[in-house]
Amino acid sequence: MKENAAPGPLNGIKVIDCSTVVAAPTCSQLLGDYGANVIKVESPAGDEGRRICTTNEDGLSTHFIGLNRNKRSIGLDLNKEKGREVLLQLLEEADVFLENYKPGTLEKWGIGYEQLLRERFPRLIYCTISGFGADGPLGGLPGYDAVAQAFSGIMSFSGESGGDPQRVCLNIVDTATGLYAHGAIGMALLERQQSNKGQMLDLSLYDTAFTLMHPFASTWINSKINPERMGSRHPAAAPYDVYPVADGHILLCVVNNVQFSRLCNLLDCPTLFDDPRFIDNANRVKNIDALSGILTELLQSQEKLTFSVACLEAGVAAGPVLTVEEALSHPHATARKVTLERDNFKAINNPVKLSRTPTQLNRKPCQYGEHNNEILTEIGLSNREIKSLKEQGILFDEPEH
Repeated sequence: MKENAAPGPLNGIKVIDCSTVVAAPTCSQLLGDYGANVIKVESPAGDEGRRICTTNEDGLSTHFIGLNRNKRSIGLDLNKEKGREVLLQLLEEADVFLENYKPGTLEKWGIGYEQLLRERFPRLIYCTISGFGADGPLGGLPGYDAVAQAFSGIMSFSGESGGDPQRVCLNIVDTATGLYAHGAIGMALLERQQSNKGQMLDLSLYDTAFTLMHPFASTWINSKINPERMGSRHPAAAPYDVYPVADGHILLCVVNNVQFSRLCNLLDCPTLFDDPRFIDNANRVKNIDALSGILTELLQSQEKLTFSVACLEAGVAAGPVLTVEEALSHPHATARKVTLERDNFKAINNPVKLSRTPTQLNRKPCQYGEHNNEILTEIGLSNREIKSLKEQGILFDEPEH
């Protein structure tokens, strides 16, 4: 399904991707979107993401579809020495090796970065993503997005005031780690043009989670103030919260007097701006409960989308709380090409819009082992050798159940 278009900015870059689930597949999909040749090496059981969420008409999970376009799949058992030999053959001409195994796995197999890879492949960019990293008191332990949210403190201030801690119900740590990884790989490739040397990139969900806590982490570091759970409210601006309206809810993000004055005019209540309790932001934060009660009454007849757009046009930050269906059906989502649809493939599009070398959809999400023969033929294996790998239980056309 490749389109005729200018080569992507990573055209000619070969990526060996031994990763699963969210963080690292997010990274490799971005690299593939930019034109890299991504080879997804899957265990005999396959990427765990293949078994998460519902499936489409092709039998692929909606989870897997969202993170695995522009890749080719090979099913390989790396627990066996012959499987690792094939992996090393794949790495011979590779620029990037991405994996998210438990720390120490490659060392157990005898192919760790310092053991083997750095010397054998001196120009290789090796990127490892793990839960907690390899060192420190928690080094080597398994990590997940929600666990990183808990350990980093994110959950402590997430949730309604007076309620229990809550995880952010998106894979924000996983996704951010994948974004950091793809940027780091790009920088390492750029640096390699000067040094002609590869290097190791070490990322963990744990480390990434702390970078997502601005300004709360910075506030604690500098002022020793722990944030409290406030729901959708903002600790230093008001009104900054979700309010009920006639057909749902609306989010208001008012951060200064000019915006508050304009909001009062939109609500046909200009005298509210002159109320001493709400005369400036500090007083509005102090008296937020009283202000919220008044706004709730004033907003009850408004429609979320109409009033939000009116606010934005007046210079007041606001947004309707849309369902996923409503959001993806909005005309602006269509205009911005938020979704990608072609040849019965549907997904969220890459948000980066490059004017000269745009991202491309060259391959739909891969079936397990779909490209076994193609990939191994490219590195010089004969049909007989490929057949032998299958007979030995090294190469798999279908995942083990």
